[in-house]
Amino acid sequence: MLAIRLATMVDLEPLTDLMDRAINELQKGFLDAQQIAASRAIMGIDTQLIRDETYFVVLWNGALAGCGGWSFRKTLYGGDHSTDLRDRGRLDPSCDAAKIRAMYTHPDFTRRGVGRAILKVSEDAARAAGFKRAEMMATLAGVPLYERCGYQVIEKVQCTPAGGVDGISVPLLRMGKAL
Repeated sequence: MLAIRLATMVDLEPLTDLMDRAINELQKGFLDAQQIAASRAIMGIDTQLIRDETYFVVLWNGALAGCGGWSFRKTLYGGDHSTDLRDRGRLDPSCDAAKIRAMYTHPDFTRRGVGRAILKVSEDAARAAGFKRAEMMATLAGVPLYERCGYQVIEKVQCTPAGGVDGISVPLLRMGKAL
């Protein structure tokens, strides 16, 4: 049975473990080993989302199956450690798009509706906060799900992360949709 709740700071260790497994296993077939290593400089936990109460955990029969959320802040992507990507400024729901953020599914729970459930709860919360659009920076592994959920590519990006593997870029897609 699927259950969704807000994440708390107590969840940090299990969320970090889930993210590590998802990055290591679910990016294979989309990124090479060097790109997966470089992506760690831009992917990971963003505790601001937990403090803002916009980050969710998905449980499958009590087991941590996934996580993700949305944000009313300007940061489009990145974890706590990617300080060059951070902007704590608030978005204006009348003209800005809410940000779908930090979605991860545990490799043991793929293809079971976990990602779709995170998107739905995040989009519903953003809509309730007055947002009319949502945007995200998607990994190649996530694009098939996001496209099935109505997201369209806005731009393709090659990110060469600071602190990543020298000169290795990670392909990302900025995607959006009307709520």
